[in-house]
Amino acid sequence: MSADSIVLRRCQGLDELRACVALQKEVWNFTDAELVPLRMFVVADKVGGQVMGAFDGKEMVGFALSVPGTRSGHVYLHSHMLAVRKDHRNGGLGRRLKMLQREEALVRGIELIEWTFDPLEIKNAYLNIEKLGAIARRYTINQYGITSSPLQGGLPSDRLIAEWWLKSKRVESLLATGETPASVSELRIAVPAQIYDWKAAPETRRQAQQVQERNREQFLRSFSQGLAVLGYERDPEGNGKYLLGRWDEKWSYASEG
Repeated sequence: MSADSIVLRRCQGLDELRACVALQKEVWNFTDAELVPLRMFVVADKVGGQVMGAFDGKEMVGFALSVPGTRSGHVYLHSHMLAVRKDHRNGGLGRRLKMLQREEALVRGIELIEWTFDPLEIKNAYLNIEKLGAIARRYTINQYGITSSPLQGGLPSDRLIAEWWLKSKRVESLLATGETPASVSELRIAVPAQIYDWKAAPETRRQAQQVQERNREQFLRSFSQGLAVLGYERDPEGNGKYLLGRWDEKWSYASEG
């Protein structure tokens, strides 16, 4: 079945929410103690969050989970989890799920969706910054503790916070033209393509940790100086590079700690 024939819609009923839990376990290989349980998916669906599914026939091949939040009197959505089955990746399905989230949020008058992502995940960063138009100007250290997912490689779960301002000129320009507005880069923060191999093997994990610690220091210092992640580059060898500059739009909710 082609990517275009995959149906995206809000999940309906307990069986589809159970399928989200199962796919979550398949993708991240968490221990049961770290899984987001069925009850949380049910609650999110009932209290103004989003549980969006991607279906290849009757089979769920992806989902996106968000929960509502408030900051300084503004309602926004925190997109906690997006999963795509391995054999359906690299075909744009993750972006399609995010666009469905955006469409539904705008209908409800919501202007901001946030989520966290691992700064060492090159493909995710490229999607978030270049394909969706999110920015990042906050960094949290070891947000979820040391997790059981092999994807984390036993490192602290440091996270960048993606801010997706749905009605910003940046996002609307990207959707209209396929490109984010040009900006001046004042700093570049690199992630080597070997990071995945380094995280996976105990004998090289220290190298991965050194990259994480070096980049953490640069992000924290840059954000304290008012810079934001506005671009992301990948070279033919698979290395990634964050481009930081000064965002010329004023989208912000106060008290962003």
